[in-house]
Amino acid sequence: MPTNNVKTTPSNTVKQDMFQPDLLNIPKNVSTELLIYGQSKPNVIAMAQGDSYLKTPPYICEAAQNAMDEGMTHYGPVIGQPALRQELSDYYQRNFNADVASERICVTSSGTTAIHLALTSILTDGDEVVCVTPIWRNIMGIISLTGATGIEIPLEHDEQSGWELDLEKVYAACTDKTKAILVVTPSNPTGWIMPEEDMQSLLDFARSKGLWIVADEVYNRLAYGKKTTKSFLEISNPDDLIYSVNSFSKSWAMTGWRLGWLVGPKECAPVIQNLALYENMGPPTFNQFGAIAALQQGEDFIQQQMALWEENLDILEERFSKNDKIIFSRSQSTFYAFFKVVGQDDCVDLCRQLIDKAGVSVAPGCSFGKGFEGWIRMCFAVRKEELIQAVERIETMISEV
Repeated sequence: MPTNNVKTTPSNTVKQDMFQPDLLNIPKNVSTELLIYGQSKPNVIAMAQGDSYLKTPPYICEAAQNAMDEGMTHYGPVIGQPALRQELSDYYQRNFNADVASERICVTSSGTTAIHLALTSILTDGDEVVCVTPIWRNIMGIISLTGATGIEIPLEHDEQSGWELDLEKVYAACTDKTKAILVVTPSNPTGWIMPEEDMQSLLDFARSKGLWIVADEVYNRLAYGKKTTKSFLEISNPDDLIYSVNSFSKSWAMTGWRLGWLVGPKECAPVIQNLALYENMGPPTFNQFGAIAALQQGEDFIQQQMALWEENLDILEERFSKNDKIIFSRSQSTFYAFFKVVGQDDCVDLCRQLIDKAGVSVAPGCSFGKGFEGWIRMCFAVRKEELIQAVERIETMISEV
């Protein structure tokens, strides 16, 4: 029997220093925290997450179901079904007039995975990535996980001309530690589209310095007044140091399918395959047959949903442009409005108030990068009636703060 009351600590007690340091240092995603908070409240209009209210088109679901019925429920090729890789090659030729060989295409289990694989394949401890912001927080987290550092170059906002990028600041930020330049075009959350002449300038600069360009082009089918936005794959050579990231999530309302793709030089495919073997053994098999149907039959759906989003955007512009307390520039693309409430610089507090007092859940701008603390992202891919109700609630609340 013990003779004293001394408490001992088991040697296997979990401690902070047992975890990978870089993982612990990843900044908290306040958007996710507020998203969960909003979901816990009744009667809240959800506009914080980048998702559409539209269902995945039935022909996509049917193609996946048929694949399951035919037994396509086992392991498949790690970088995707050959039929889907070829269909993506055809898709680029058909929609972008770009010759992208199927051997350069890797299918991934989500666009996020595509970014992760791309960055992991080229970055190591001490590297730097120059990132155009605002940018989705997960991307910055992925850079941290590789041991590299993200150097933020923010877009600049002008109330007359909207969002613009000073390329000279991007170039000046590159050092001997820089391994890549990361740009999201079209931009989540601003809807900014990189002009073609700037893309060419950036490509010329990257070539001269031996730098990678990692281009997140997930929203390149969601531009207003255009069938597509310009892709780096249209202006580059097959052996340029370019990774183009894309996803089925937004253009075909397939967010829950977790399916994306990555295009790089053909030499990258074996590297991506080796990485994917250790990450998840490749994308789900049957989902890919739904993706083939999306590429083959989905053009009408893209046009129909863009007509809905443009109608919603017109409503937002009409209402917000008349409100002296809101700074807002019309989005060129995507289904996001990125706006600022005059005099409200704590966007986290404002978003929490919008949930509690207005019953509207939106995302705080500070989660998209430094310098955007007063901004808010609203996903307007909702029913028109919901949008009007949300705008009315927002305007009522901000008139009182």
